[in-house]
Amino acid sequence: MAKKTRRRGEDTELRQLALELEQHLTAIRQQIRRPVEAEFAKGGLTGPQRSVMQALFKSDGRSLKELTAQVGLAHSTVSGIVDRLEKRGLIERKPNLNDRRHTRIIVSGEVREFMEKRYPVIAAHPLFDVLRAAEATERKTIVTGIKTLRRLLDNQLSDDYRRT
Repeated sequence: MAKKTRRRGEDTELRQLALELEQHLTAIRQQIRRPVEAEFAKGGLTGPQRSVMQALFKSDGRSLKELTAQVGLAHSTVSGIVDRLEKRGLIERKPNLNDRRHTRIIVSGEVREFMEKRYPVIAAHPLFDVLRAAEATERKTIVTGIKTLRRLLDNQLSDDYRRT
């Protein structure tokens, strides 16, 4: 009986610790994302427009049908989004070389360049500044802790996967 009580107490502590870690990770994620979100806000894109842009950036182009299926919005909605993004020069329609009746929708060269060159700098900026201000031992502690948490999560997830 004492073992069960002790174990329940440990589980309660671990749940509280897990919640605290989740709160810290959420706050960290929000702080890191703040400059990226501010940069994206300058573009004035709606949530669905950003979803379309993300889907296109992560691909070598999509047909309207493929894009509609990927973002999970109505065909007419995606068609309107594509028209508006094309007018702004953020995406382009290219003829499908295999079937000229269809077009491939791709991000513009300017968008691709921004995402490949400027975005990584903006995304890393908050971490870079914090790491620059930290002592070498603090940087090492941060990296060790993050790597440990990631390793433990990866191991747990692979164990859970094997059980299913």
